[in-house]
Amino acid sequence: MTTSINLLSGGGSRQYRDPDISPEGPNSAAPLSDEDRARNENLVERYADELYHADAATIFEWTREHVHGPTVITMSMENTVLAELAQEHLPGTDLLFLDTEYHFDETIEVADAVEKRYPSSRLIRTHAVLSRAEQDSVYGKDLYRRNPTACCRMRKVEPLQRHLSPYVAMIDGLRRDDGPTRAEAPALSLNKTGRLKISPIITWSLEETDAFIRERDLIVHPLTLQGYPSIGCATCTLPVAAGEDPRAGRWAGSAKTECGLHTD
Repeated sequence: MTTSINLLSGGGSRQYRDPDISPEGPNSAAPLSDEDRARNENLVERYADELYHADAATIFEWTREHVHGPTVITMSMENTVLAELAQEHLPGTDLLFLDTEYHFDETIEVADAVEKRYPSSRLIRTHAVLSRAEQDSVYGKDLYRRNPTACCRMRKVEPLQRHLSPYVAMIDGLRRDDGPTRAEAPALSLNKTGRLKISPIITWSLEETDAFIRERDLIVHPLTLQGYPSIGCATCTLPVAAGEDPRAGRWAGSAKTECGLHTD
């Protein structure tokens, strides 16, 4: 039975679904085969410590040598470093962009530019089961204000999991320098479905990332030049002051620090 709550003041009668209950439809990855799961577990056990301090080239080359099965690169479009590194080390690897429908216009423009600059890699744009308007209708307007965790789950975490089904491994742009919640993140681990989670630029600082972008003349997200070192949805991201935690502008004013993509 669907649980509903009344979110309207003044005695309104409109009933909305409990945001802890996701919309009907696929919201998780298909199980890996026992063979793939066992192989991934063995790889993490053997190599996680060795790769903990490894550089990006080493981790990409390790991926090419040891991962036997389809791999996907997840991109937030905050920068395009992973697309550039993949072209060099893993050409043709799929790129996955979570289009939440709440992005800055500039983020969508970067995604369009990536598709043109790296045509050998297929850019997959994921969407939530419900459109933004449908979510407002089912859960009440601006869920991101009332329950940002539920909004992130429905528009980021579940779409990502659903689109991981064809792959045995995913590559992300996680960096320990991003903030205290990521300070000891591994370069190689397993997600909850047993897929490899690989973070090639895990040791990079923001300064090293920016230097690589300049050296390669990469596509630049314009907001990173306007005080946005970490960029999420436009509704939930603010610029930060010089010297602040790069992620201080994410879900500003709330206790939330992660969308769930790197903790699920």
